[in-house]
Amino acid sequence: MSPLPYTLSRFHTVRRRTREVMVGPVGVGGANPLRVQSMTTSDTQDVAATVRQAIALAEVGCEIIRITAPNVQAARCLKPIREQFAAAGFAHVPLVADIHFLPSAAMEAVEHVEKIRINPGNYADKKKFAVTEYTDAAYDAELARIHDSVTPLILRCKALARCMRIGTNHGSLSDRIMNRYGDTPLGMVESALEFLRICRGHGFDDIILSMKASNPKVMIQAYRLLVARMDQEQMDYPLHLGVTEAGDGEDGRIKSAIGIGSLLADGIGDTLRVSLTEDSVYEIPVAQALARKAMSLWRTPPPAPRQSTSDEMPGHLAAGIADAINPFVYTKRPVAPLALSPGLAISPELPPRVVTRVASVAALADAAQKFATTRLADTPVEGLLVPIANTVDLTALKAATFPAGTVPFLELATTLTPANLASLNASAPVVLVRAFNCSPADAESLAGFAKLARARNHTLAIATTAEALSDPDSPLAATLRQLGDASFLITLDDSAPAARHAIGRYRALADALRTLGSQAPLWIRNTTAVHSSLGIGHWSLSGAAHAPDFLSRLLDASVLSGALLCDGLGDLVSIETEPDPVRALKLTYNVLQGAGTRSSKTEFVACPSCGRTLFDLQTTTQRIRARTGHLKGVKIAIMGCIVNGPGEMADADFGYVGGAPAKINLYVGKTCVQYNLPQAEADEHLVALIKQHGKWVEPPVQA
Repeated sequence: MSPLPYTLSRFHTVRRRTREVMVGPVGVGGANPLRVQSMTTSDTQDVAATVRQAIALAEVGCEIIRITAPNVQAARCLKPIREQFAAAGFAHVPLVADIHFLPSAAMEAVEHVEKIRINPGNYADKKKFAVTEYTDAAYDAELARIHDSVTPLILRCKALARCMRIGTNHGSLSDRIMNRYGDTPLGMVESALEFLRICRGHGFDDIILSMKASNPKVMIQAYRLLVARMDQEQMDYPLHLGVTEAGDGEDGRIKSAIGIGSLLADGIGDTLRVSLTEDSVYEIPVAQALARKAMSLWRTPPPAPRQSTSDEMPGHLAAGIADAINPFVYTKRPVAPLALSPGLAISPELPPRVVTRVASVAALADAAQKFATTRLADTPVEGLLVPIANTVDLTALKAATFPAGTVPFLELATTLTPANLASLNASAPVVLVRAFNCSPADAESLAGFAKLARARNHTLAIATTAEALSDPDSPLAATLRQLGDASFLITLDDSAPAARHAIGRYRALADALRTLGSQAPLWIRNTTAVHSSLGIGHWSLSGAAHAPDFLSRLLDASVLSGALLCDGLGDLVSIETEPDPVRALKLTYNVLQGAGTRSSKTEFVACPSCGRTLFDLQTTTQRIRARTGHLKGVKIAIMGCIVNGPGEMADADFGYVGGAPAKINLYVGKTCVQYNLPQAEADEHLVALIKQHGKWVEPPVQA
């Protein structure tokens, strides 16, 4: 049976139609724009500090502000916070109470703010990771208990015209869900649907849902599955998007863009938060950029929510293309093994390779010098892409120096022919990159380049489109069938007119290859032309266009490459929009790490600060990174409290979690192995724990 559809199109951005939910005066979903939100990080009982932070967020464009209410005392403080925030001129900015564990805190908070966020994994629920098999009767009894616990809040929300977010977190699923569905996207969805059905039973529909995880793949799959399941049950609630515990710096922005941007490109999402381990005001520009990029792609949805059927394939409603990817399960696309050089290969077992572009043949020497003076042990220069415009460039190439172990990728102008390449080394591994469409002349040229490549131990990279391959009898398709998969790569021809956004064009290209029976490796290229076909502009905070900056390039590359990698597509990746080759190289490796497809350094899962945090997350994260950032392949979770800590560390090797004020608990996986360590000693205990488990190496000596 085909997967359930979760979007009207995986090739165009057709916005999912939802009901409008009012968060105070701010509409979410429906015809409203994407709403940007964030969270204060102060102790909620420090009313003055919380009001100052809320004002700072509102002043930089935050449209909805969340405040934690960990207990009844904190929830009572929401009343003066709301009053003072309104008196400062921000009555139009709604406040949200963030509730975990205590229904009593929720019942107090609902009196004072416009929205209540509850976590179905820990709202009056067990959280002991007990190994228990629930019978159907025991499971139903648990649901009845939850019904009784959440009903008073639902009824009060109805009476006060408040709305509610049912916010599921991958890291805090209940024992009941864990034992029946496991630590899975399906478990996340079922956790939300249990609460959603209770709300609907009371006639309460002012609901927004979220499916947050620190792993972008899990997060993407959970939201997709939620939409598909809601469609089955004729639900049209809006969605809040976010990658939780994304971390800070480039890594936090990359992970957030991968998860949020992938869903927005598919038309899914109505409000978003970028969760960074930084001051909250720094989240807003990133969220605004992602929102503007998505809204620039929106196409008009149909007049009413579609009625889904179980045999509908995602994409059938757009251009008649059947996308073969199962959107709910990560499966890497089958790929034919290909040796680019004796030391560099592509195969199903290997991670994606990295290609880096230089501006010209003349820029090679400067780039080689930069690479030589930068520590690149875990981020090697594997492929170096050089544009070759004419025979003068070919002549200059003879004297060029490439970093050791690097495969030259020569992007050939269409005026160059196989005969022009006579001066190339006949045996050294080289990749020849050319664009081909589907005319007989293109097919003839392709055959000539293929013959040359095979004769000289070169690889041919064919830049083309799904449209060029859609006719199995076209000259190009026929030639590709004749060549087989043994010596060529496929990438997108970014010079061809674009009817779809870039993610959709790569998806369609992969499916066209599948239809032809080809498992040729797929090369994801981030170019200016490809990004412009995503509808991606470069925006200031006011929305005015300006020259692209590094944040824009980072977000563009993360959305495009991350969306495809999380779908199992992509065997090589290049980020060619960043002019500095060393920076482009590092950014590419960071995107691969963020998508969970290649590890080149320590990975940190670090939650954003909030009023529950029991230590300074920002300085602690930076301090632990300085000590452990050289541990390639090790994953460390740094969590401010236990709300999501143990669960969100499901795939982390080690955890550093606030257990009490100035006290740290250390974990190995989900198991707490050391309790209540003084914070001043916890870093050394963490290093000792890593050594004890054989994952420590000494940091490299800096020259």
